[in-house]
Amino acid sequence: MSQWLSEVIATAQTHQDWLAPHRQAALAELEKVRWPLRKVEDWRFTPLIPVEKRSVSLAKPENTEFSAPKIGELSAIELVFSGNELLTDVSALSLPEGLEIVRFSSATDEQQQVIESLLSDVKPAKHLFGQVNDALLADGLYIRVAAGKTIDTPIRISQLASNEGDQHLRVLMQVEAGARATVLEDGYGDASSVNTAFSEYVLHSEAHLEHYRFAMFTQQAMHVGGCHFKVAEKAQLNSTLIGYGSQLSRLDVDVIYTGEFANANINAIYLLAEGELFDLHTTIEHAVPNCTTEENARGIVGDRAKAVFNGRIHIHRDAQKTLAELNNRNLLLSRRAVINTKPELEIYADDVKCAHGATVAEIDDTALYYLLTRGISRSQALIMLNFGFIQELINQIPNEDIAGWLLTQLHDRFVGMEVK
Repeated sequence: MSQWLSEVIATAQTHQDWLAPHRQAALAELEKVRWPLRKVEDWRFTPLIPVEKRSVSLAKPENTEFSAPKIGELSAIELVFSGNELLTDVSALSLPEGLEIVRFSSATDEQQQVIESLLSDVKPAKHLFGQVNDALLADGLYIRVAAGKTIDTPIRISQLASNEGDQHLRVLMQVEAGARATVLEDGYGDASSVNTAFSEYVLHSEAHLEHYRFAMFTQQAMHVGGCHFKVAEKAQLNSTLIGYGSQLSRLDVDVIYTGEFANANINAIYLLAEGELFDLHTTIEHAVPNCTTEENARGIVGDRAKAVFNGRIHIHRDAQKTLAELNNRNLLLSRRAVINTKPELEIYADDVKCAHGATVAEIDDTALYYLLTRGISRSQALIMLNFGFIQELINQIPNEDIAGWLLTQLHDRFVGMEVK
């Protein structure tokens, strides 16, 4: 067991509140865990050396006036974290009818019972850092959209990494039957830190969730997080994931179908500058018939950077009439860039339509030459080709403010990703 994990266990045992039984269950699991080395398949290409010898530090926020970057003209319900502290006064928010937002620390007895029944019900126990998040859970957000309600204003949950501190953010959300909502989770920071951020979403029958997760941590900010979804009958999930790299950056996504005729569309883009690491693991559990999944992941990997993609679609024996497609495409900006890609299909039903694939390529010299002969500078030509590689996924974002802002952010990042 690593020094850091040993300190996590010791630190978690000092907290005593209504979440204590949940923490104790996580601690019991963590005490059985062997620290994952290269022989553990899920961590084969992602070494945990940067974190294993660190000390746990649940730091107070250095900047209590932090505000998340403005996203175009987007008007959202803003919930801002710095470190482990929620800077937003939830009680002062003017919420639309049908929307409930509760801090775990302020939950009533009835709300506590609901939260306890749902916590870690969607997130699989296999996630080591998910168990760490459970063990160190001091506060979090519970969000509920009432049945049949449409929340037009996006809910935005932003996190700033604090220098030398550990941050552990937890979000639990229910979208009840026939309800519709948009949620944006975004994280920023480059300071030396360890942070986990796990969110669990329960979509009831005919619910619709437009979901975004932007993990924009860089340099020394180590981030391990997850988005976990339980999707009921005729529900619709659209999720867009953006990942930057740092010395350790990983995102796990799990989708579990619990009702027929549900759909999930997942688009992921990762952009890695020189020397960075990003690891994306996705698992789609088709446990019932007549559901559809479309997953597309595209990565642009800079010099000496390393990307990891492991996408798994599991078709259970009873999941007949499943439609599922998984694609991973990667563009390497240097001969020293690395991508380890592993798309998987595990099928136990016989009446399904499934496909998967992966490609790895470099900048097309012919296309680059064509642009250069038209008077376009090399740097601008490279940006244009990179944008062309991911533009299709950006165009699928329904919110114009988010799509436009994201293009600007990606453009700025491309500028710093020199091709070798």
